[in-house]
Amino acid sequence: MDGIKIAIIGDYNFTFNAHHATNLALDHASVFLDVELNYYWIRIQEIAQHRVGFFDKYDAFWIAPGPFINSFYLNGIFSRLISLNKPVLLTGESFRFFIEYLVVKNNLNPRNEKLISDNLVVGSYFENIDITPKTEGFNKLYEHFSSNELSAVRYSLYPNLTLDLVSNFLDIEAVNQFDDVEAFSLKNHPFFVALAYYPQVTSTRDLPHPIIYTFIKAAMNHQQLTHSFL
Repeated sequence: MDGIKIAIIGDYNFTFNAHHATNLALDHASVFLDVELNYYWIRIQEIAQHRVGFFDKYDAFWIAPGPFINSFYLNGIFSRLISLNKPVLLTGESFRFFIEYLVVKNNLNPRNEKLISDNLVVGSYFENIDITPKTEGFNKLYEHFSSNELSAVRYSLYPNLTLDLVSNFLDIEAVNQFDDVEAFSLKNHPFFVALAYYPQVTSTRDLPHPIIYTFIKAAMNHQQLTHSFL
């Protein structure tokens, strides 16, 4: 198998712990799975300006936590990533931006109401989030991993919005101790998972985060499937 190529979409800043942890978590997964892994940070504006074929160079995509210099470009990126059917992982602020993308694209807010809260995490520190899996898949992921996660963002969704999303677009994978949605997956997509929390921060060399190495395994499976048709 050729090495796995991951595009990390985000405005990298070496002073942000979550960005540094993203790199380390991928290294943890690479060692755990014994696979050659190459990852590349690509700025939001830069990737939005590339031609469609640019996305074909990568086996999977991770939209990293913000802040983003210009989040406007994310909508076009979301649209393209959905159509690719390649593994996609979102963490942090991109969780909210993707929900907003679905709301606008599907006209889920005709009255222009406030459907998503502002960030409920106070201050600039990580907040402890207690994860409760809601699906068989997430229960397996957390079977041997702590359900205590860290995050710098937390959002609350208007109940009717949650109903619309679950009915038509998303499956809720996990909630937090406040019963807010913390993780969801996109229906009818092989691997498109969004997390409001930061699994990369709790990943360690001795205990890689199961969501992240499952994301890499999905990239490996996609690459194998693609090569089998060549």
